[in-house]
Amino acid sequence: MAKKILVLQHMPWEGPGRHLIRSARNQQVQLDIVEAWHQPIPNVNPYDGLIVLGGSPNVDQEKEYPFLRAEKEVIRLVLKADKAYLGFCLGHQLLADALGARIGPNFCRSVGFIEGHTTKDGRQHEMFAGMPKSFPLFKWHGQAVLPPLPKEIEVLVTSAECEVEAISVRGRPHIVGLQFDNHAAAFSDVRVWAEKDQKWLSHPPAVNRAVLMKDAKKHEALMGEQFELMFSNYIKMIS
Repeated sequence: MAKKILVLQHMPWEGPGRHLIRSARNQQVQLDIVEAWHQPIPNVNPYDGLIVLGGSPNVDQEKEYPFLRAEKEVIRLVLKADKAYLGFCLGHQLLADALGARIGPNFCRSVGFIEGHTTKDGRQHEMFAGMPKSFPLFKWHGQAVLPPLPKEIEVLVTSAECEVEAISVRGRPHIVGLQFDNHAAAFSDVRVWAEKDQKWLSHPPAVNRAVLMKDAKKHEALMGEQFELMFSNYIKMIS
């Protein structure tokens, strides 16, 4: 039976991404996208799970982004109901916040393509079945989930630029947060992100957009294949 998943989007230009859209279509997953900054969040009960995307807000910026209050409540309801949850970047941080972890400035701004490494817990997690121990990550953040973490949270992926690149909850593998944005690592997505977020990218140390786009083209095919594998694993896990 086809899955139906609610997707919360935070920025007009930061949508699900080509890799996620293609992977969902191939898995016969219906994505119902809600633009959280101006649309009400529907009842999550009819859905098989919740996907929360990234965006410019920080977890603690409820005054600047009032929609975060309602969104945090929905995430708590999803966790209480033990539904499937998959968060990317901000969605990963909102999950960690709901689980009692601290969110704050990372020791560096992590932007572009770097190498990630699965931990022992990551190699045993169903979402990363068939994945290599090391694989490329597409990064776009300055905030991060900060250790030490609550005991129920397990770290699945780490990197030289961010200690907590992916998390899950012990005994609840269908609850996953990914700090990286591999769902939107297609060349066309990266080009839009670089254009729309150029002011942030220009803050010292400035990001070299030419190198960013070169890396996006270099990694596009492999990252598309790997994301589809991870998403397929995730859908099988929640089926």
